[in-house]
Amino acid sequence: MYSNKENINILTALLVVHGVKNAVVCPGSRNAPIVHNLNECPDIRCYPVTDERSAGFYALGMCQETGAPVVVCVTSGTALLNLAPAVAEAFYQHLPLVVISADRPAQWIGQLDGQTLPQPDALGCFVRRAVNLPEPHDDEEMWYCNRLANEALLEVCALQGGPVHINVPVSEPLFDFSVVKLPEERVIIRHLADSSSRGLGGMAEAFAMAKRPMLVIGQTKAQLLQDVESLRMLFTIADYGVVLTEKLSDSSTRILHFDELLAVIGDDERYCPDVLVYIGGILVSKRLRHFMRKCQARTFFVSEDGSIADVTMHLTDVVQSDGRTALNVLCKKVNGHIGYHDLWQTALDKIADCAEKFYPEFSQMAAVKAFENILEKQSYPVKIHYANSMAVRLGNLFAHHYIYVNRGVNGIEGSLSVAAGMSVVTMDSVFCVIGDLSFFYDQNALWNVNLRGNLRILLLNNGGGGIFGKFAGLHQSAARNRLVMARHATCAKGICEENAIVYLCARTREELAHGLCVLTGKEADAPILLEVFTDSEIDMQVMQDYYNSLTIE
Repeated sequence: MYSNKENINILTALLVVHGVKNAVVCPGSRNAPIVHNLNECPDIRCYPVTDERSAGFYALGMCQETGAPVVVCVTSGTALLNLAPAVAEAFYQHLPLVVISADRPAQWIGQLDGQTLPQPDALGCFVRRAVNLPEPHDDEEMWYCNRLANEALLEVCALQGGPVHINVPVSEPLFDFSVVKLPEERVIIRHLADSSSRGLGGMAEAFAMAKRPMLVIGQTKAQLLQDVESLRMLFTIADYGVVLTEKLSDSSTRILHFDELLAVIGDDERYCPDVLVYIGGILVSKRLRHFMRKCQARTFFVSEDGSIADVTMHLTDVVQSDGRTALNVLCKKVNGHIGYHDLWQTALDKIADCAEKFYPEFSQMAAVKAFENILEKQSYPVKIHYANSMAVRLGNLFAHHYIYVNRGVNGIEGSLSVAAGMSVVTMDSVFCVIGDLSFFYDQNALWNVNLRGNLRILLLNNGGGGIFGKFAGLHQSAARNRLVMARHATCAKGICEENAIVYLCARTREELAHGLCVLTGKEADAPILLEVFTDSEIDMQVMQDYYNSLTIE
């Protein structure tokens, strides 16, 4: 029988599957449920050592002899600090020591309660990974606990190896041992670069054998998918199964409108993959993230440095490889196309037809659509930056080119500065499509003597953070307009005059057409800014009307 503490059972199950055979355990009450579980496992042998200082070094000796990860388990309080010398030694010897410390619940730290001190990260730079396992109360916290334990146990043997620290808060009552068996926990496997042929080969084999294979590509550097060979590989895979990319990664025009399709298909399980390969960084589409989490596909994450990002919440394999190599291996394994591809392609074609017929009234959507239509016809070299929030969402709907965007952490700051910085080191025209809050936040990007006429700015000004207006419940709050959406009546004309920027504005379709003609002209002696004034409520309604117009019937 095992403890009734979910985080302890998750950890215990993963210790077993990650190959832990030996554990040095120290006496205590808070860690008693952990020690009980370790002792109950037939695959783990426990060795009692009273002095924590000595216990750490006992475990090091076992690591040296076996070359395998060894647990040292201590109770809460200063017991953990007594391991520091052994942990430091393990760090510099690259020994796979797994430090497990029991802890009091966080709310009692610093409240004059016994054996309490801040234990997470207490071992500092002497561990390769430190995690604090939550006491789960729902499925998401269970997933989080599983993911953290997997991450720590993968790190202990990665590369040359080294110690990790797993801190386990345990609430009272402590001594309920009523669980019959350990849970069957998801195990994340990391295929390192030195065994990448097996990792890449296994990934490609699973993809080719799947009935519903899907490749998702998040944000990548501009160079990854822009050459002819990379696009050929991408299209070969897309002709076989399903490939979903945003303009943060893909410059082609073949993969469009998946976000809109996801809004239409709802819970139709026919569209869910059974094997999913994820390459690259973050996605803009919240719908796609929710879709992947709902589908529970076997998931491979291609990571150049072997790091873990469990975007889908169902990650099983981390494959250390660069994206281009992964595409090449997948491409060689697939041929022709399968029914899953046909299902998606038929639906995407119908969505594309609806999108083409939709004619938005004057709004931010109308401005971006018109801007992108003009750019598509231009022959001179351009680079296009989109700011976060509504701007990049509109860009993903209408762009036919690669999008630069500060999507690493999705902040509104710095978008204009990044575009301006690029403009001073290239002769290409650099466009920045940006919302009003982002622009005014970063207006000092224009306070710069280096700027030239190749910088062009399309400023979408609807008088506040319009994207927040879509949240229905927010209408009930008196703080909505002034405090949350930050309503304002600011315009950019004065800023442009102060910084020798050519200023244009548009409040009608006719003014927009004229302004875009000037903005997208090839030659200019100074930077140009076109400020498009719209109504935020209309902007939101137009977006809603667009999605309501879509159908696959």
